[in-house]
Amino acid sequence: MLNKDKVKLGIAPIAWTNDDIPELGAENTFEQCISEMALAGYTGSEVGTKYPSDAAVLKKALDLRGMVICNQWFSTELITRPFADMEKDFREKLVFLRIVGSDIIGPNEQTRSCQGNESIGVQAGKAVFSDAEWKLMTDGYNKLGRIAKDEGFKLCMHHHMGTGVQTPEETERFLNDTNPDTVYLTYDSGHFSYNGSDPVEQLKKFVSRVGHVHLKDLRSDIQAVGMREDWPFMKAVREGVFTVPGDGGVDFPSLFKILGDADYEGWMVVEAEQDPAKANPFEYALKARDYIRKHTGL
Repeated sequence: MLNKDKVKLGIAPIAWTNDDIPELGAENTFEQCISEMALAGYTGSEVGTKYPSDAAVLKKALDLRGMVICNQWFSTELITRPFADMEKDFREKLVFLRIVGSDIIGPNEQTRSCQGNESIGVQAGKAVFSDAEWKLMTDGYNKLGRIAKDEGFKLCMHHHMGTGVQTPEETERFLNDTNPDTVYLTYDSGHFSYNGSDPVEQLKKFVSRVGHVHLKDLRSDIQAVGMREDWPFMKAVREGVFTVPGDGGVDFPSLFKILGDADYEGWMVVEAEQDPAKANPFEYALKARDYIRKHTGL
């Protein structure tokens, strides 16, 4: 069983406004987003494109609703940018995140990523790194992970479709090549599912390195077409490949059991990017919250 004293529930704003496709949810405001999150029963949020960049302003808005920031995506370019530049940006982000309540940062290496490119298939166009590039990336993550730990944070790399760490094999290689004391994984059930792997088996394999969890369900009928036709990742999102837990085919009860058996401590975050004109974000946030409560007691 998941321990209610150790596990907290958050939700990502990408259901209200999509960072990669800003016209999806362009009409939804930041205030509406976090108000509906709180009303649906979540205490944590990740950071979206409409969130105030002033940490004090963001903290005040969150405090009014009994919420904190639980994580933020951070784009690394360790293969193509000098490490000193990346370190400066990274340290500035940690300062921001500490003010708004977070002790997690969720980076991904964006060199040659096609995740936001709507004209390139996510399979044929995904980033592939040479051995030399791989070493640049993992050496950089080891350094950033040490900085994060020294500052009281967990660095939790987010495997993601379209990037150089997309597949279970790439994820395993990344974890093998980084320090388990300072570099962790943001486990994402939806990205492993979209890639055609079993998210339950991947969680079993990687659970000892999981520092943050994204709960994303998958509509397998849409995924099958997307894989067969090699859609761009954003096309798959527009077509509704993802949804909230309990509304697709992912075996979440098994995932919850694995996390509970491992005595997981941290955030579980509903992250289901959909077109809010087709899937009302408040309605789906409530649906996910009810499902998690039913299957975990949280």
